[in-house]
Amino acid sequence: MTLVCGLPGSGKSYFASRLATRINADYINSDRVRKELLAMGRYSLEDKLRIYQHMAERAGALVSQGKDVVVDATFYHHTMRELFTQTALQNRCPIRFIVIVASEALVKERLSRPRTESEADLGVYLAMKAQFEKFTQPHLRLQSKADNIEQMLAAAVDYLTVTNGKH
Repeated sequence: MTLVCGLPGSGKSYFASRLATRINADYINSDRVRKELLAMGRYSLEDKLRIYQHMAERAGALVSQGKDVVVDATFYHHTMRELFTQTALQNRCPIRFIVIVASEALVKERLSRPRTESEADLGVYLAMKAQFEKFTQPHLRLQSKADNIEQMLAAAVDYLTVTNGKH
């Protein structure tokens, strides 16, 4: 199980969907789950945790079937990360964290464009940035730029291979 984490506009969804394809994994996106659960516009911590709980259950069901999964969400709070850590432990599967970051200038540019899945705008980005808890788990940190998706994917595949003990 791979968690792709980062602030709105960082490029995490663009990256995570392509990573899932590259490694032949199922893909779970928090914005899509929010739409499925008819929770658009509802962003209290309780609402967010309900979305994350649903994603963790879905990820657990997939990994229990022997499938790999890429989960795409901000994971800004430790309780959200712990849900998935517990799911991985229960299913005896490895969990890897990839944190996507981008310059604030690039984030502003990305968030100024229409987005099909996410409701996040610059105000949401700034609020999430203030709340984002430091990662204490081992993780790969990737810098998203306007034109480096292939390098990011290659680094992630290498990281996942090494952390799976296949190197």
